[in-house]
Amino acid sequence: MSDSRNDKTMPIMEHLRELRNVFIKCAIVLAITSLISLAFTTQILHFLIAPYGSILETIDPTENVTTYFRVALVSGAVLAMPFLVYFIWSFIAPGLQAKEKRYVRFIVPGATFLFLLGVAFAWAIMLPAAIGFLSGFQPEIFKTSWRASAYIPFVTSLMFWIGVAFELPLIVFFLAKLKIVTAKQLLGWWRFAVVGAAVVAALITPTVDPFNMMLVMGPLIFLYFFSILLAKLAR
Repeated sequence: MSDSRNDKTMPIMEHLRELRNVFIKCAIVLAITSLISLAFTTQILHFLIAPYGSILETIDPTENVTTYFRVALVSGAVLAMPFLVYFIWSFIAPGLQAKEKRYVRFIVPGATFLFLLGVAFAWAIMLPAAIGFLSGFQPEIFKTSWRASAYIPFVTSLMFWIGVAFELPLIVFFLAKLKIVTAKQLLGWWRFAVVGAAVVAALITPTVDPFNMMLVMGPLIFLYFFSILLAKLAR
């Protein structure tokens, strides 16, 4: 009996062309959503600086403009997330069997929901704690007056990548359904996961203080072990 995967085998160049088309579609959607975000960037900036509670400083001549467009691009990426997930799914789907495609239809809404949940978690819990700690550290020695070029990347990176990290359980559940990973394997990799969480936390948070690193590492490690539970349920 022939395998549906083999029936749909394509030459490597055809796969590369399909992958190129996916990248082109993602770029077009990202450009469109970024242009839409430009109309609301001022309001988004007010939203982002609200936890800081003051106007941000700019020193370089182009700092305010580059910060403005950075926020528009990141906001565009957030808006484009459901489309990006769908395009990636459309590239993977032809290689899946019919029974496997049943699980994939939950990827787009599930990934979008988890991403927004992660962004909300970062905004409501992680960001206030981080800003409170950093702005109140040694106030008798340091006067807090942050630059836009430092504050905005810190906030947007934290919110965006925590949103991405919240999609991990869904991805692991899907991979477990496809028999690519198992809960036993994931549990055996927990040491690597902790080291990986530390590396990711160091990349997301540009500060060197252990408080903010632990603030990011904690949810990442929790998400990993929660993914193990989902992988076990996916048997």
